[in-house]
Amino acid sequence: MTNEIKIGDPVRIHLDEKFGERAGWYDGKVIKIDPYSEHRSFYWVELNEEAQIILGMKQISIFNPKNIKKID
Repeated sequence: MTNEIKIGDPVRIHLDEKFGERAGWYDGKVIKIDPYSEHRSFYWVELNEEAQIILGMKQISIFNPKNIKKID
């Protein structure tokens, strides 16, 4: 099994303390991947409905690979 993240994959993203009370893990789906370098990319994630309500946004880009995990 590969942990490579692809468009359409369900993922869990982490938002750090910069998000204050809204810091934590949220679920969504990868809708776009913008390569940045040979080893890193920007992952555009469409948040699930609950996360959209909490965060007040529909999409977010994640760059740090520690902050995005593929889920089953």
